[in-house]
Amino acid sequence: MPRFTRRALLGQAAAIAGLSLVEGARLCAAPALPLTRGPAKAKSLIQLFMFGGPSQMDLFDYKPVLQKYSGKTVELERRRGKVEPMPLLGSQRSFRQFGETGQWCSDAFQHIPRHMDKLAVLKSLQTDSFAHGSALLQFNSGQVFQGHPALGAWLSYGLGGRNDALPSFVVMHDPRGGPISGPANWTSGYMPASYQGTLFRAQGDPVLNLEASQASFRAGCTREMERAQIDLLHALNASHAESRHGHDELSARDATYDLAYRMQETAPEALDLSEEDPETLALYGFDDPRPDHTLALAPRVFARQCLIARRLVERGVRCVQIYHGGGHQQQTWDAHHGVEENLAIHCPEVDRPIAGLLTDLERRGLLDETVVLWGGEFGRQPVSQGAGDGQIAAAAGRDHNPKANTVWLAGAGVRPGSVGETDELGAEAVVDVHHLRDLHATLLHLFGLDHRELTFRYGGLDRKLTGVIEANVIERLLS
Repeated sequence: MPRFTRRALLGQAAAIAGLSLVEGARLCAAPALPLTRGPAKAKSLIQLFMFGGPSQMDLFDYKPVLQKYSGKTVELERRRGKVEPMPLLGSQRSFRQFGETGQWCSDAFQHIPRHMDKLAVLKSLQTDSFAHGSALLQFNSGQVFQGHPALGAWLSYGLGGRNDALPSFVVMHDPRGGPISGPANWTSGYMPASYQGTLFRAQGDPVLNLEASQASFRAGCTREMERAQIDLLHALNASHAESRHGHDELSARDATYDLAYRMQETAPEALDLSEEDPETLALYGFDDPRPDHTLALAPRVFARQCLIARRLVERGVRCVQIYHGGGHQQQTWDAHHGVEENLAIHCPEVDRPIAGLLTDLERRGLLDETVVLWGGEFGRQPVSQGAGDGQIAAAAGRDHNPKANTVWLAGAGVRPGSVGETDELGAEAVVDVHHLRDLHATLLHLFGLDHRELTFRYGGLDRKLTGVIEANVIERLLS
């Protein structure tokens, strides 16, 4: 009686069904674009991710009642299902309204307020997790657990790249460290690996070994010799893959070789900031002093990343994600051990670079086709952490709060103004409440994609960025 391996048996079954495993793998590696596309105003996304969760009631969500009753004890849900009596902590920041939209911003930022009339500030965003790792994953992929494609991967899948000589999805993180849950935040998940984010280094050359002189194994190689080497690798890999159907890692690695070959000519120019004039560097804050704190970085670190982001979208990169804050506790926006100290560290690091980015995008005509998204994985609590009754002080911190997160958007197709409200203490969104899936649906809409139609078949289901619960585009964010 003939013996069959499992692979052979599956191959025979697929052939009977009229679809070979080879063809099935080919379709998975090159999925069709979604059926429904609408008018798109956005071509690129720059996401400024404040890792740790910035304190909304100290930045954009002004709460005079919280200020008035600071120190009074209330009972609030500190973590999921855990209600405790804790003293209210009013903000020590001063707030003003800015521009024609009259939006509030605190004096923690000195330069961003000039741009309030460009910003749509969403104050009523809610997510599902009190924990950094799962909250990060949900903000990036729509799900609280690993293995799902990030937003940048969905945009690359749905729209394709704009420049085949540069990555479609680029990620940069803080030199103090990357975000908790790591590469799962920019993965392609169950999509082909070619859609995953490309990580640029936070210090030194963003991409290593782009020039032959930087890599000893390529010393003396001409461009023609390198092309011949890559073509040989393609042939060997194709032969290897013939008996290993259904795996896309090898084809993705082949695509990476091709991209790296093209990037040798395009990336050095795109990343060469010596082309920028002194006025532009000053606009981003390259010359600003380092905040007076041992944990703080000079603004030029984040400024460099913002300027690289502008140069990348200018050259057709689809999605650029920059993480600010790395490591642990006060090295991030995670203000458990003192919200005032946290703001003093991080606000000056990003304030002028973000303002400079918005100005630069606008004056180059890029803001009309680029969405800028600012925010963190969740908001903060209005109560004091680390201080009891009568001990409200500058050292008091704030705990995590997924029920009241503030983010803002600017650029292509975004209508400036305040959207949604939290309660009088800032503890929970109560007006125009939107789950994170609504924000994802809105972002896709700005790119001309319907969140209900942008699907990827995996595990017998048509997967979506917004998941199985109905999502709604936030119309008030749209111009």
